[in-house]
Amino acid sequence: MGKSLVIVESPAKAKTINKYLGSDYAVKASMGHVMDLPKKDLGVNIEKDFAPTLQEIPSKKPVIKELRAAADKAEAVYLAADPDREGEAICAHLRGLLSARGRKFYRVMFNEITRSAVREA
Repeated sequence: MGKSLVIVESPAKAKTINKYLGSDYAVKASMGHVMDLPKKDLGVNIEKDFAPTLQEIPSKKPVIKELRAAADKAEAVYLAADPDREGEAICAHLRGLLSARGRKFYRVMFNEITRSAVREA
């Protein structure tokens, strides 16, 4: 264990943020959503208060595999998706996919991709 992992939505943001944070952090992109409702089923359990039935997006399996490998090496995971509903959903799904014993998760938010905003968050 060593570096902390920061996960953002886009590769462009990851590249920029990586420059700001330095060698103590690995910055990866989720490339947007990683989970979705199934295409062929209802997608909710009507007997359990309409709880959603989510599944990994098939095209995102390589991204999920890469994020899991990076998270396995990290002491902490910082979920830094956009501060909107979509970003919150992405972070919640990533937290569920990457959770492991002994690893800490943090939700960080910033409204601009500047050195000061990223470091403050």
